[in-house]
Amino acid sequence: MSEAGIGAVLIAGPTASGKSALGIKLAQALDGIVINADSMQVYRDLRVLTARPTAEEETQAPHWLYGYVDAAINFSVGRYVADAAEVLRGLDGRMPIFVGGTGLYFKALTEGLSDIPAVPDEVREAVRRESEGLETPELHRLLAERDPESARTLRPSDRLRVQRALEVFAATGQPLVSFHGARQPGLLNDRPVIKLFLAPEREELRRRIDGRFLAMMEQGALDEVRALGERNLDPMLPAMRAHGVPGLLAYLRGEIDWDEAVVKGQGDTRRYAKRQFTWFRHQLPDWTWVEPERGFEAVMSRLNALARL
Repeated sequence: MSEAGIGAVLIAGPTASGKSALGIKLAQALDGIVINADSMQVYRDLRVLTARPTAEEETQAPHWLYGYVDAAINFSVGRYVADAAEVLRGLDGRMPIFVGGTGLYFKALTEGLSDIPAVPDEVREAVRRESEGLETPELHRLLAERDPESARTLRPSDRLRVQRALEVFAATGQPLVSFHGARQPGLLNDRPVIKLFLAPEREELRRRIDGRFLAMMEQGALDEVRALGERNLDPMLPAMRAHGVPGLLAYLRGEIDWDEAVVKGQGDTRRYAKRQFTWFRHQLPDWTWVEPERGFEAVMSRLNALARL
């Protein structure tokens, strides 16, 4: 067990809330390692656009599970948990500090995963070929014909989850919702953890998001997206749906102008941040919410309090 009996520190929050800097500061103070918990920062192709820690930041503390997955891979939460388990096995007494904005990753770490069978690659590809060219509402109607129970739980506009339900049904012949009751245990179930959600003031966060997106453009994000587009990957792959990618690809194809692409990227990111607030509030209500500038103090105060017990 690590410092003061704590098995892990979990730092979440919306995009642009200062999570990466806090993770490094905590790793330096606690002899820790920073472990990624962001579903887009696993991809090596989009370092700038996904705000992965810079090469310089990675020299300030050990970083794991960043930029190690190719964009052509449909990376899943199950594979993430398996990789995180491997990292934890090699800790050698150091404090694991999970940092990211993907609520489902944190929920899987702390509460476990639904025990859904793996979908074979050939089944996934067959479903995607069938789905190609269909609008999302049409795809939802197709799901309603095959798996009406799962279709009732999904928004007709949620293409990613509708497609996932179709894949699971094709692979198993059973509704996706039939697997939701059975759960694998959470990776951190037996570890006392500190769980912090960084919650900036909304208008300040909006300014940060818009300013950071412009900075990304100056730092080479468009070149990243150009290289990604030249690979002609399936547009349904997670990396192809990263915030900023669809708009910048549309710009590169000449479908929209530069200003439209920037406004779209900023707007998509702001809407995602709003969903992050909502998701954590409802799905992980036991987390402590703090202002970003109080994050380090909050963790250290909690550790000191536990040390006195």
